[in-house]
Amino acid sequence: MYTFHLGRGGTRNTTVLTKGNLMQTISNEDKNIILNSIRDIPDFPKPGIVFKDISTLLSNAKALNTLMTHLEERYKSYDLDFIAGIDARGFIFGSILADRLGLGFVTIRKKGKLPYTTVAEKYSLEYGFDEVEVHIDAFGDKKNARVLLIDDLIATGGTATAAASLINKVGAECVEACFVMELDFLKGRDGIDAPVYSVLHID
Repeated sequence: MYTFHLGRGGTRNTTVLTKGNLMQTISNEDKNIILNSIRDIPDFPKPGIVFKDISTLLSNAKALNTLMTHLEERYKSYDLDFIAGIDARGFIFGSILADRLGLGFVTIRKKGKLPYTTVAEKYSLEYGFDEVEVHIDAFGDKKNARVLLIDDLIATGGTATAAASLINKVGAECVEACFVMELDFLKGRDGIDAPVYSVLHID
């Protein structure tokens, strides 16, 4: 059985100081609005797994706005150049956030889905490997472009680790990896060579 906690170190809200600006943290009330909009589907896609269904979050206007307003407030002081989303649910949150911040959005896709010249990064699965790709010119001519990576969920972290590596490989900088939910017990963040921020944590 998974349980959610509302932040590390207790339930009190904290304020983080970064780059001389106060970075907004999400309130417990707003976390509960988001959490309560996510539906659990037991035994999907196979027995023993509790699937976190974000379709109910996306169809809940209040919950979606609560989430995106929080992310907008958090990242507006990061001096970002691009938002990059991981195939496929990262496209939803990433493109909304990019629009709110007035930034370009970049897709990081599964192998064989992008039409132009790509750079690829492999990551391990339980049996074998998979790959993600990005266009070689995804971040334009801007050297060391500051990029936020975003996805809905981090579990074992293989895809996110590969995606962050891809961003750096094409000459940009992954300044943070952001997730709506994180399965803490799988320690997926440990392999990512960038700071990680998750709105909700699952023990």
